[in-house]
Amino acid sequence: MGVSTSSPDKHVALVTVDFPPVNALPVQGWYDLADAVRAAGRDPGNRCVVLTAEGRGFNAGVDIKELRREHGTGHAALIGANHGCAEAFSAVYECEVPVVAAVGGFCLGGGIGLVGNADAIVASEDATFGLPELDRGALGAATHLARLVPQHLMRALYYTSRTATAAELHAHGSVWRVVPRAGLLDAALELAAEIARKDGSLIRLAKAAINGIDPVDVRRSYRFEQGFTFEANLSGVADRVRDTFGKERRA
Repeated sequence: MGVSTSSPDKHVALVTVDFPPVNALPVQGWYDLADAVRAAGRDPGNRCVVLTAEGRGFNAGVDIKELRREHGTGHAALIGANHGCAEAFSAVYECEVPVVAAVGGFCLGGGIGLVGNADAIVASEDATFGLPELDRGALGAATHLARLVPQHLMRALYYTSRTATAAELHAHGSVWRVVPRAGLLDAALELAAEIARKDGSLIRLAKAAINGIDPVDVRRSYRFEQGFTFEANLSGVADRVRDTFGKERRA
């Protein structure tokens, strides 16, 4: 369990997340993920990083149980989760080489922050993408969802907490390929290998150049969003909503 790094192909690093049962990451998990991606990008032998996950889904966001355990005792877990998410999202965006996200199953909450900051996405046919933040007493990552779908669709998905399918994102041009679940990793590694055949120094310059012309400063934009998460928590709204999370489905 945790975050691991391997080298499945020449010049390609594979960063794998594994936090059963649903890959809802605790605070330390976000920091571990950030460290792994940054380390893979710094390695001069790597020209591409593939980010994937074990288990049922790619990512279910923040570990809500960790936040609930702190209920009424302070905001250390919330602050830790917000800083951890910011670091993980930034690590993907700022990685010195391109990052390919291999997404299988659900990609929710913080998962959107990861894939929205990736350079390319390969998804399985059963993959779904969404921000159920309003159902969880949180806000954030609209910055990253806006990199995956057009503005009005982003707003509708955000306000309703609905999800979009891999096929829908492929139609919008944000998913590179949609493949059967069994072939997901192979398809992502195939794209990574194609990228890794480029000159190592030039691909790093290309990543820096493309980031430099981005119209939105994603780190700043996300941090602005997080301010409203803090406001929701200080006002008590977040706890009220978070305490009902999942109960409707069991009723």
